[in-house]
Amino acid sequence: MINLLKTLSDMGGISGFEGAVAPKIGELLKAYCDDITVDKGGNVVGMIYAEKKDAPTVMIEAHMDGIGLMVKEITDRGFLTFVPIGGIDPRILPSCEVVVCGKKELYGVIGAKPPHLQSADDRKKAPKMEDMAIDIGMTKEEAMQVVSVGDMVYFKTEAMELANGLFSGKYLDDRAGVVSLLHCLEQLKGKKLPFHLAVLCAAQEEVGLRGAVMGTYNIAPTVAFVVDVCHGNTPDSGSDSIFKPGSGTVLSLGPNIHPGLSFLAKKVAEEKEIPFSVDVDGGDTGTDAWAVQVSGTGVATLLLSIPLRYMHTTVETLSIDDVKATGNLLAEMLLTIKPEDYEICILKR
Repeated sequence: MINLLKTLSDMGGISGFEGAVAPKIGELLKAYCDDITVDKGGNVVGMIYAEKKDAPTVMIEAHMDGIGLMVKEITDRGFLTFVPIGGIDPRILPSCEVVVCGKKELYGVIGAKPPHLQSADDRKKAPKMEDMAIDIGMTKEEAMQVVSVGDMVYFKTEAMELANGLFSGKYLDDRAGVVSLLHCLEQLKGKKLPFHLAVLCAAQEEVGLRGAVMGTYNIAPTVAFVVDVCHGNTPDSGSDSIFKPGSGTVLSLGPNIHPGLSFLAKKVAEEKEIPFSVDVDGGDTGTDAWAVQVSGTGVATLLLSIPLRYMHTTVETLSIDDVKATGNLLAEMLLTIKPEDYEICILKR
């Protein structure tokens, strides 16, 4: 699992440019699925078919895109200005190493005015994105031969293991979710399911849950299990909606979540002794579960989350055990729940 997390974390594939990671995810799914497709929105979809053609469809989902940058302009001095793709705090950008995906991959660094040259007032403020640029070490003429406006830029940070089973890298939101789906599928391998199982690795979550909208509409599942990340505790954290890495998967409750599924998930987790916490989401969960629930005529949806420190930075950090716990609960839900339980009308609170 560690090698798999590192492989997917180290790759590019920001929102709208998932072609950098989608082929690898498709390759990984081939070991488990009967059929692999890539839809018009760039989603990777794996299907495991039941014996009965008219069986209901259950979907497991995680998004594969990450945050990044896009080249806006090549300046007269050869620097590259940029715009953000997804939610990025400008404070993390100065001194970041990046890869510019031009005609060939180019390494660069994001520069900003050093504190020695800033005014006293500037030093009190967070740097603005428009005041930064990517330095690839080229003149404008050289840069224009290999870089174009609109080229993708992803972060260069390489993933690594930390102490006590923790793991750090970029794009663990939500490549860790994809790995939990693969961990689930490994446990299902060779076992017959009484329903079709769709595996959706969605595009463009970070810019509006778009891949989940398209993918779920096409798959039309009866039930969906969505995996994403939630906030892990940090040195300065104090919110009730923050969870310690290593404490297990996080089960959401609220109007975005079907109450029958949350009841069943708690029951299965307790019976199988899978560690979990409960998160209360009074409205929008901010995840693909929000889009999946209202796709088509509606989908009974469950959200499982992996606690993640330093979300949307280049050093996102989680516990390997939580990725496993999430995949374990997914697998046990799929293996334990009877086919009739998937009919929305009889799910109990």
